[in-house]
Amino acid sequence: MTSSRSNTIAAVFLALMLAGCAHSEASTNIDTEVLYVARDVIDDGVFSAGIEGPAFGPDGALYAVSYGRDGTIGRVTFDAHGAGTAALFVTLPEGSTGNGIRFDVDGTMYIADYSGHHILRIPHGTQRVEVHASMPQANQPNDIAMSPDGTLYASDPKWADNTGQLWRIDRSGTPHLLESGMGTTNGVEVSPDWKRLYVNESVQRKVWVYDIRADGSVRNKRLLIAFDDHGMDGMRTDIKGNLYIARYGAGVVAVVSPDGNLLREVKLKGQKPTNVAFGGKDGRTVYVTLQDRGAIEAFRAEHPGRETGL
Repeated sequence: MTSSRSNTIAAVFLALMLAGCAHSEASTNIDTEVLYVARDVIDDGVFSAGIEGPAFGPDGALYAVSYGRDGTIGRVTFDAHGAGTAALFVTLPEGSTGNGIRFDVDGTMYIADYSGHHILRIPHGTQRVEVHASMPQANQPNDIAMSPDGTLYASDPKWADNTGQLWRIDRSGTPHLLESGMGTTNGVEVSPDWKRLYVNESVQRKVWVYDIRADGSVRNKRLLIAFDDHGMDGMRTDIKGNLYIARYGAGVVAVVSPDGNLLREVKLKGQKPTNVAFGGKDGRTVYVTLQDRGAIEAFRAEHPGRETGL
């Protein structure tokens, strides 16, 4: 992607983000509201233990996989008080099981299909499931992240021997192996300036950061942070570049600064968070999927997520 195109896209994203935040920020006093305290949005057992992939669509609804059972995607809408109601959005093709979800600027949904070894897509305004990328060499496409030019990054763990791979999928759907021989790659995310790629390894409890080249490839891998216990799953960044990491087994979302400092841990009701997504009218509500509860919790954060307004 050329620098001029990158700057244009960045400007559009920022304008959308600010437009989405303006009204709510004007009417909300961040100094008096309660931050980082989890509440229930969707009750226990509405989703199966496979619940994952939360992402907000252009319609303002939250989408997550495994509504009622694996192989489905649920759609969550919200009332004026923030209470959620879930319903079936789509059933995936036989043999497919969804995990991570992301949306592009056109509103197309992308889904990591770990049992079918695909990246699936659902065009905006439809419920038509298509294959975006076929990945027979992959172990298990797990979580995905998207750059503003439409490039996808996919984690690819092999739980049998605690190894993993990292992939880049270009806009045409062609997969490119970026690295093999890693630990159990799981959460993956792009920084708000789209210059860094973050990948965590669940079993090894490490978060790595790479620099993203202009062509979407990566270089200069280095360790961002390591934890002493429990695992990690999905993660997102806010507009300041802080990482919100689902700490599977610890029952918290860890907030880590761009330079690798642990800023806080947000206590959840469930113990096994699988992923997080920013949403709400001002983009400052963090929604968390919980495997052990089959539920969704949420808490307010200081800053909106990087994808707010998309």
